[in-house]
Order: sequence, then C-alpha cells, then structure tokens
Amino acid sequence: MSTATFFMPSVNLIGDGALEQAVNQVSESGFRHALIVTDKPLVELGYAGQLQQALAAKDIQASIFDGVQANPTTGNVEAGLAILQQKQCDFVISLGGGSPHDCAKAIALVASNGGDIRDYEGVDKSAKPQLPLVAINTTAGTASEITRFCIITDENTHIKMAIVDKHVTPVLSVNDPFLMKNMPASLTAATGMDALTHAVEAYVSTAANPITDACAIKAITLISQNLAKAVANGADMEARNNMAYAQLLAGMAFNNASLGYVHAMAHQLGGFYDLPHGVCNAVLLPHVQRFNSRVAAARLTEVAAALGEEVQGLSPAQGADSCIVAIERLAREVGIPAGLSELKVKESDFAELASNAMKDACGLTNPVQPTHDEVVGIFKAAF
Repeated sequence: MSTATFFMPSVNLIGDGALEQAVNQVSESGFRHALIVTDKPLVELGYAGQLQQALAAKDIQASIFDGVQANPTTGNVEAGLAILQQKQCDFVISLGGGSPHDCAKAIALVASNGGDIRDYEGVDKSAKPQLPLVAINTTAGTASEITRFCIITDENTHIKMAIVDKHVTPVLSVNDPFLMKNMPASLTAATGMDALTHAVEAYVSTAANPITDACAIKAITLISQNLAKAVANGADMEARNNMAYAQLLAGMAFNNASLGYVHAMAHQLGGFYDLPHGVCNAVLLPHVQRFNSRVAAARLTEVAAALGEEVQGLSPAQGADSCIVAIERLAREVGIPAGLSELKVKESDFAELASNAMKDACGLTNPVQPTHDEVVGIFKAAF
C-alpha cells in the first residue's frame, strides 16, 4: 500500500470570533508589515479597512493590494509583488475567497523563491516555503485558505496554470461566518457547489483514503442540508456556520486526495471565457460523474446517501443515477445555469478546451482516464 500524506495549515480558526483571535495570533508571531491581498468589493464593504485598523491596534502596518480579478492573472501577481517589495512586507494576508487566496499564494511564493509565477506550474516546483501567509476566508466554497493548490491564469495563453505545492499552504486559516453574511445569493450558490465538487471528486479519487473519505462525506451531508438555506437567507448564521465547516472539510479532502476532470475542464472554461469557477464546476459535475459511474458507481451511491437519497436496495448503477439526479436537483434549487450554452460557451471551442483539460489533468486523480473524444463528449453533454 502507498503512503498517504496529509497537508493543511498548522493552525485553523473557525466560528464566531475567529477573526479577532487571528489578529491576536498574528500579533504574537512578531510580524511587522502585512500585504493584504484582496479585491475591490471587499474594500468597498469596509472589510479590508477594518482589518487594517485591527492590525494597527497591534502595532502592525498593513498595505492593501486590491487588484485581484475574479480569475487572478499573472499580471495581478506581478502588481501585488511590486507593492510587497516596495513596502518591504514581511508577511501576506489574503482576504476574500479563492481568487485573493490564490493570488496571495502566488505573490508569497515568488517573493521567497524569485523568478516568475509561471516557473512554478506543476507539482512542488519551489525550493523553499513562501513568505508566511495568513488566509482569511469570506466565502464558503474554494477552501483555498487551507490548500496547497494555487490557480493563476496566464494572460499570454489564457490558460489556468495549476501550481500544486506544499510550500503554498498558509500558516493560518480563518473562517469567521460573520464575514460571509453579506455574500450575494449567487456567490453563495456558486461557492457552495464548488465545495460540493471538491468533496465528490475527492471521494471518487484514486488517492482517497479513510481520512479524506470521512471529510468528504461529512462535507457532502452538510452542504445538502445547508446550502439552499444559506442561498435563501444570507443572514441564517447556522447555515453559514455549517457551510464554513463544509467547505473546510471538502478542502481537507481534496487537498490530500486531489481532484478530477470536473476541475480540469472547469479551469479551461474559466481561463478561456473568464467564467466563475464555481458555476463551471456545478454545470460540469453531474456530467463528469455520469462518465465516472462506469467505474465508481458504488462510491457515487454512497455520495447519494450523503445527499439524502434513499439508496437501500438499489444496484450500484441505480445508486449512481440517484446521485447525479440529486446533484442536478440541488444545482437547480440554488439557481445554477442549466448548461454551458447559458454561459455563452461555444461548441467550436470544445476540441481545444478538451486538449487543454487533458494537459491540466496530469497528476489529478480521476477514477477513469477519458480520451480526448470522451472529454469533448462531456462538454457536449453539459452544453
């Protein structure tokens, strides 16, 4: 049997008051000047300024870089790195969802290793740890605040580069549901379905193990019970709290069992058309799992049970069908587009998207390896 390795930050704060505790811990760590990596909406909401003030009260300076795009680019990384170097920051704080977290990881990695972020595409390409990163989450979906994954769009090729590196794991993750209360319903839905995708792909992964299985199944259960509530009422703090736990559990699962073709394909859609990652995942998830069911039907039956489906007495094939129906039903309930055509994706691009997805899938752990034509077929089914 192969050795399993489990990656996550050494300290993880979750629940009401987590942000205040995080500021106290940062103060005790001896850091003096932070680069806060975030986006303009979080600046406009006042979150970045509030964090800056809380740090100042602990005698920690903070410079803000708010130029992160929804799909962070190589240019975003370069711009943030320039501010970090100019201000001589000794650590980085990411504030937001997956986009600020990924951009901050890239900035921190290049800050300590040199070169260009493109140099680190692939698995464990860096020589030493990134600048210390504190990841403060404001969404419940990507789990980027705890993972060794960093996704950056190359502006020259429009391809999303996957940097999978133990050195980009943050030193501290923070999930305070209070920061998630003002998330729009559409973002709540997209990030929640992103978390579901993480959990499902980790559960059917060829690298799954008992630890990742436990995390994935609990995440799926929590998402099935709480996502629609959080979408319907953003002020439902019980649902928000449960979704924070769910996305973190899903992150623990995929950070160690890796992902599959849903993500390989969604990355191409995001890079090519600048589409929301969670929405792409949600549209593709049932179609990729229908393909996977030829070898993973028993596992998908267990996912169906976690989604609240009655599976007793069903064959594996029937259980897998039940899983796919449940995923599609939840996606409809939270307002996910029905297909790629609604996202203005072009059928004429499928062959190129499929080729890029197969390159991106190297190192991922899909339960069955599709051919190029089969990937094109999945895109068509999701259209």
